[in-house]
Amino acid sequence: MTTVLAPVEGAAVGLAAVPDPVFSAGMVGPGTAIDPLRGPGKAVAPIAGKIMKLHPHAYVIVGDDGKGVLVHLGIDTVQLKGKGFQLLAAEGDRVSAGQPVVAWDPAVIEAGGRSPMCPVVALDALSGAVTGVAEGAVHVGDALFRWE
Repeated sequence: MTTVLAPVEGAAVGLAAVPDPVFSAGMVGPGTAIDPLRGPGKAVAPIAGKIMKLHPHAYVIVGDDGKGVLVHLGIDTVQLKGKGFQLLAAEGDRVSAGQPVVAWDPAVIEAGGRSPMCPVVALDALSGAVTGVAEGAVHVGDALFRWE
């Protein structure tokens, strides 16, 4: 079992609350979403592993067990082409759970007309493999869900 940690602080609201049909329907995979606190912060690694993909607005970390977790910082933020994000790690780096990966400011994302909602998804997981999903307030590093 893998415990996936909250990469940002805010309120765990579930994938259905994400204003994007691909995430809200669970097409990317099961998981949850966090409505982040507005203000500058750092998004951290939700599990220990290797950063397999790193974009300013999203990253995938794959653990030694082969499980990959996607953290997507905001919706339609790829259109920002990195503006408002600062990489704190590099693709291929090994990271520990809780290690900062990207600095960003959800308030800036929202001010630009985009949702700062952060889907956190268990990639290639079967439906029902994600349990113990947190609800309500979460702090960086809190258990967000379990992946069995």
